[in-house]
Amino acid sequence: MKGLSRRDFIKSTLAGVSVASVSLSLAGCSDNNSSPSYNDFAVAFNHGVASGDPLTDSVILWTRVTPEGTPISVNVSLEVSLDKTFENLEFDEPLNALAKNDYTVKVDLTGLKANTRYYYRFKANESPSPMGETKTLPETDVSQVKFAVMSCANYPAGYFHAYAEAAKMQDLDAVLHLGDYIYEYGIGGYATDKAAELGRMLPEDNQGELISLTDYRKRYALYRTDTGLQALHAKAPFIAVWDDHEVCNDAYIDGAENHNDNEGMFADRKMAALKAYYEWMPIRPYVTDQTESLYRKFDFGSLVSLYMLDTRHEARVKPLDYQNYFDPASGQLDTASFQADLVSHDQQLIGTQQLTWLTDNIKTSDAKWQVLGQQVLMTKMMLPAELLVAMANPSPNIASQMTELAQLKARTQASDPTLTEQDKMRIGFTAPYNLDAWDGYPVEREVLLKTAKAANKNLITIAGDTHNAWSGKLCTAQGDVCGYEFATPSVSSPGLEHYLQLSMSQADELAKGLELLVDDLEFANIHQRGFMTLTFTPDTVDSQWYFISDVHSQAFGINSKTLAQKTL
Repeated sequence: MKGLSRRDFIKSTLAGVSVASVSLSLAGCSDNNSSPSYNDFAVAFNHGVASGDPLTDSVILWTRVTPEGTPISVNVSLEVSLDKTFENLEFDEPLNALAKNDYTVKVDLTGLKANTRYYYRFKANESPSPMGETKTLPETDVSQVKFAVMSCANYPAGYFHAYAEAAKMQDLDAVLHLGDYIYEYGIGGYATDKAAELGRMLPEDNQGELISLTDYRKRYALYRTDTGLQALHAKAPFIAVWDDHEVCNDAYIDGAENHNDNEGMFADRKMAALKAYYEWMPIRPYVTDQTESLYRKFDFGSLVSLYMLDTRHEARVKPLDYQNYFDPASGQLDTASFQADLVSHDQQLIGTQQLTWLTDNIKTSDAKWQVLGQQVLMTKMMLPAELLVAMANPSPNIASQMTELAQLKARTQASDPTLTEQDKMRIGFTAPYNLDAWDGYPVEREVLLKTAKAANKNLITIAGDTHNAWSGKLCTAQGDVCGYEFATPSVSSPGLEHYLQLSMSQADELAKGLELLVDDLEFANIHQRGFMTLTFTPDTVDSQWYFISDVHSQAFGINSKTLAQKTL
């Protein structure tokens, strides 16, 4: 991206991604019964409908039409009503689905009433799309706000049962999608080994790794044929943000772990990926005077201020790697150099501009809860170095090793006088578990936590990315508790049990050991897929995890629920 500013990059990326901004007041309460102009070719709505980025007076409405052939445009209309019958339309307007936008249609419908449910559908050739329902944000006080939280849905890795189950809920105010909405791998890549068995193979013309705009568009088109995902999009507005796999694995501002020299310029690949994202997701694209990145704020009355952060593509520098500090001759880690680089102000995750925007808003917000929707764990996950080495080279004995270390930790907490110095060293020498998370960018985390603490704010962070369920305390370097974090499991991507080759019982044993070994960790489930809900009231936040028994079978159940409650 040398020679191209980030603002120019985003502008050029989104060139041609159109969103029609129309006001409901233009239609008034007319008796519009007009049909869209007739297309002289067949048209279908194979990818459902969606809504997103709700505000008190507007919301994005989305669909994609699949035409016969490749026309330049397709005539479509949008109908909006306050009831499911559509007998009295609030809005009826002709639109166009353009080939240059992959036949996606996005409308920023303004002039809406606050805290109101609307029903909508699109029509082409007098045939309607599926019906969607959406809801605007409250302008005044509300007694409850409820989110479903999703992350990491890998189509060939398993069925999207989590989406289907969440779509059955009747009291959702919004769905927060924290990223990895698609995966860029081709067949033979990560978590694709069961694709044929599950009937979730990638199409023949999209089986390679995603590189071009056409590649990314086809992958979104595949994912949006999933009935569970379509149902959830039609049920509630999405508030989404990207993570790495919308571009490629472990992405940072100017590169990624999964981008190789023979795959062209990373900036070109990133540009293609983000254009497809804006086309296929119900989010507001870049407009003049709007922030150039995807981070943004949503206020649910005076109860919740929700900040959706970009921890991937806005400013993240390449994460540190332990291997770069390891001396093969001595077999030792250069801890002094590692620590110096870790706490350098250049080691940025969200960048100065985004951090300033976030802290300024937190300090001035009157909402009871300050909620950060973002991708990676903020809880400090400090593990014994011995265990980190074992996890990097997993063996069948890792669960028992974890249990042994956890027992040493328990004896330490009980001031057991029989502990040897060697025992103390085994659990005393700790290091961050994942340098791709906030643990690898501690300076910005400290600024954020101290800001919330000084402003006496009730801070909640929510995270995805890890594929596992977590809950923990957010503590400053001095140990002050500044808030709490809840992390959702993946929709279908395999979790820690897969990487460590654990049985279910071993995974349970390991999770219990982690809860004891990691000082700030309060709950862990490292072997089940699913989703999470967060319910905010003026006094409490409840986090509930819904675990899917099997994402590799069409027959499944919700086999456990865990409830965590925090009070003001």
